[in-house]
Amino acid sequence: MRVVIGGGSGFVGRELTRLLKSKGHEITIISRQPGPGKITWAEVESGGLPPCEGAVNLAGENIMNPLRRWNDSYKKDLVTSRVNTTRILAQAIAASPTPPLSWVLVTGVACYKPSLQTQYTEESEWTPFDFLSRLVKEWETAGQLPENSAKKTRQMIIRPGAVLGRDGGAMKQMLVPFWLGLGGTLGSGRQPFPWIHVSDLAGIIAHALEPKEEPPSTEPDVFNGVAPALNTNFEFTKELGRTLKRPTIFPVPGFFLDAFLGSERAVILTQGQKVVPKKTLESGFEFQYPNLTSALKEIVGY
Repeated sequence: MRVVIGGGSGFVGRELTRLLKSKGHEITIISRQPGPGKITWAEVESGGLPPCEGAVNLAGENIMNPLRRWNDSYKKDLVTSRVNTTRILAQAIAASPTPPLSWVLVTGVACYKPSLQTQYTEESEWTPFDFLSRLVKEWETAGQLPENSAKKTRQMIIRPGAVLGRDGGAMKQMLVPFWLGLGGTLGSGRQPFPWIHVSDLAGIIAHALEPKEEPPSTEPDVFNGVAPALNTNFEFTKELGRTLKRPTIFPVPGFFLDAFLGSERAVILTQGQKVVPKKTLESGFEFQYPNLTSALKEIVGY
């Protein structure tokens, strides 16, 4: 199978590329910079999609970049890097004389309103309520294919939680303070912490790309990209400390995170959603790392 991956040089993209190549698939990465095995977004926009059976979009500015101050310029970059690339790919798929069989867009669980009680599955209805949920709405709308194209190409949306792995994502910024014994809960610690190991997220995407016998639906199939374990931030903090054999006695107050990250961004850490991968499990996908113990042991090398 030939697969085109937007944002394939990022953290998740590297893992997905490695997995797909190990299965014998041929990968072309869409990137801002040209290079071997790559095409640029400008080339896709002007020349269309190269022949492929699968297309994935992982592109987007890092929302937790500690070097970027939370302001209108940064928020604009977050939106355009996701929505524009998604729209370019969707339009290229719709215009292709031989469109791919599968189109996978990876967004996020920020569409679900934070709650200590409500449990969300892929069937849960939601309405945008803040900047991040409006971003997900615009992002997913940009990926929607017109009806005539949707009859030829299966559309899928995967909504991951915090992506955990050794070489990037949330863990990259956490490991140093935890190693130093400075780790602690964020805010109250009671907030749900939906997470997934990067290998499992890549696995869900690869599973979604596989050809299906039934005809495509005109609406996207949604899969929650989260581990089946329902954990809180407190549980995650304690398990990471236990795995590293380090104390976790320095809680980070919510007001500090609001000041440091900006309140609209800090909600990712100080609030959370109970998200269940109901349809993901029903699709037959099997998690390699269904719980924190197995995931964190792999990540920190124990």
